[in-house]
Amino acid sequence: MSVQVTINQGRLGRLLRARGGIAERVLRRRTDRVAGIARVEAPGSMGDYISTRIEDGPRGLVGVVECDHPAVRFVLDGTRPHVIRPRRASALRFELGGRTVFAKRVNHPGTRANNFLARALRLGR
Repeated sequence: MSVQVTINQGRLGRLLRARGGIAERVLRRRTDRVAGIARVEAPGSMGDYISTRIEDGPRGLVGVVECDHPAVRFVLDGTRPHVIRPRRASALRFELGGRTVFAKRVNHPGTRANNFLARALRLGR
């Protein structure tokens, strides 16, 4: 008795890449792993703003890790030294060494870039 098996490569490829298929499940697992690392690496409460999704890209499915915190661009790119002035009040108010301090302007030293999303991608591979 002989058995003949014919494999249609195009059909097999579509089956593997289809929504709910093997490729999507593996991609979702890896995307969630990268997002988990990004949540740990993110400063402050920024990790609470990280979300994931799987979408169709030009060459198949794509896993997307997104952070929609309003200050994420400043954290990823860093900031140059700049002056901070009050917008709605006549002075800035902040705590310094347990004392309340008022100032008309403050020289901010800038911040170093913290690309936690790229670091999470490298660690999650």
